[in-house]
Amino acid sequence: MTIIRDMTLDDLPTVFDINEENVPAVGQETFDDLRDIFRVCTANLVAEIDGAVRGFCMVMPPGTDYSSPNYLYFCDRYESFVYLDRVAVTASHRNLGIGPLLYGEVERRADADWFALEVNVKPPNEGSLRFHRREGFVEVDQLETRPGKIVSLMMKRLR
Repeated sequence: MTIIRDMTLDDLPTVFDINEENVPAVGQETFDDLRDIFRVCTANLVAEIDGAVRGFCMVMPPGTDYSSPNYLYFCDRYESFVYLDRVAVTASHRNLGIGPLLYGEVERRADADWFALEVNVKPPNEGSLRFHRREGFVEVDQLETRPGKIVSLMMKRLR
C-alpha cells in the first residue's frame, strides 16, 4: 500500500538520492540547494511503500523567492497556480501509480486555478510527456533554458 504524506527534513537524504537517480529527467541539485527548495515549497510530499520513501514531489505557489526560469515564466503570466518544481520515483517503483497519487494529493490540497510544470523536450523525456498528457496537462509554450535544453511548459486547469 502506498501512503502519501508530508515530507520532513529527515526524508531529505532519501529524497536527494531519488533526485540524483533521476537526473537528467529532473534537475541536479546539491543537498543544500534541495533543502532550500524544500523550505520555499508549500507542498512537499513523499510516497511511502513498506515504510520506505519511493517517490516525492515539491510544489510552490507564485511569489516565492525562487529563480528558476521555468517558474518565473509562470509567475510573469499567471496569478493563481501551483508549480511543480520536481517529481521523481525510484526506478524499482515506477509504473506502479505513484505519480498519479502524488499529483492527486497536490490537486486535492491546491487552492489555485492552475497546476503548472515543465517537461524536457530537448533532450526528450517522452515518458514524462505521455504521462502528463494522460493526466490532463497541455503545453502552453516552450522555453530554451540554456543552449541545447528546451522544456515544454505545461498546465492543467484545477478549477
